Amino acid sequence: MTSRTRVVIRKALAADHHVELAETSRRGHATRLAQGAAATGTDVVVVLGGDGTLNEAANGLAGSDTAMAALPGGSTNVFARTLGLPNEPVDATAAVLEALDEGAITGVGLGSVNGRYFLFHTGMGFDAAVVSQVERRSGLKRYAGHPLYFYATMSTWRRHYDRSRPRFAVHLPDGTVVDDAYFAVCCNTDPYTFMGKRPLHLAPDATFDKGLAVFSLRSLSLPTILSVTASALGSGRRARSHRLSDYRSDLSSFRVRGHGPFPYQVDGDYLGEVEELVFRHQPDALRLVTPAPSSSSNG
Repeated sequence: MTSRTRVVIRKALAADHHVELAETSRRGHATRLAQGAAATGTDVVVVLGGDGTLNEAANGLAGSDTAMAALPGGSTNVFARTLGLPNEPVDATAAVLEALDEGAITGVGLGSVNGRYFLFHTGMGFDAAVVSQVERRSGLKRYAGHPLYFYATMSTWRRHYDRSRPRFAVHLPDGTVVDDAYFAVCCNTDPYTFMGKRPLHLAPDATFDKGLAVFSLRSLSLPTILSVTASALGSGRRARSHRLSDYRSDLSSFRVRGHGPFPYQVDGDYLGEVEELVFRHQPDALRLVTPAPSSSSNG
């Protein structure tokens, strides 16, 4: 993201709208800026940033009348691409402006975990440990992108995650307990993430107008990981029916309790270790600008 690109985007937005620019300077700043915008009656907060910045802004806007629009400014841009936006920010700006002209603003449901909203997913266990390793190399993230995630995944599997024992139990509303999970992801939307241009599908039932979906895995053996990943690059059907996985959808709430502390991440932002997570689905929590999907959204 260059300063020239930011200037082009601001000029495009300001052609037909009154625009005030605010730049984030620290962790959590986007939440406070968004809260301030909502308090002063701003119609729309357009967020140019990565998934972590979008998550912060959504937490500041949830429950207000101010809408949020997403522009891709990070390394992966899962949420913006899930909305069908082009991965090039200037092209995405044109799509957002068209949506604003058409009044394409919709109330969407969000997930919440221990009181924090999430837009697309919360990862637990191995998934969060990978994100932690990526963040330790944050200086490379902008340039290395997906190769860094691949390296972090392999490095975490080999050296940075205890694969000798299950880390937590998933307590489901029907009384079922998956008590030997090593990895789990709770999805509010699909896909789970992107591998380059390819989406990874674990929870196709996860949509804004349904409850949460949770996929958990009871093994981190290399054959199991390769099988699940290969399936997720397609429809994900075999991953969801794998003998060592458990998949549930349209959940209003559930809990995850650790066998000791376990790591978790929210919308790609590593948040440390906890011993319990409480998940809830919050319908119509956020007003969202929803552009028409672009054919180049995965580019």
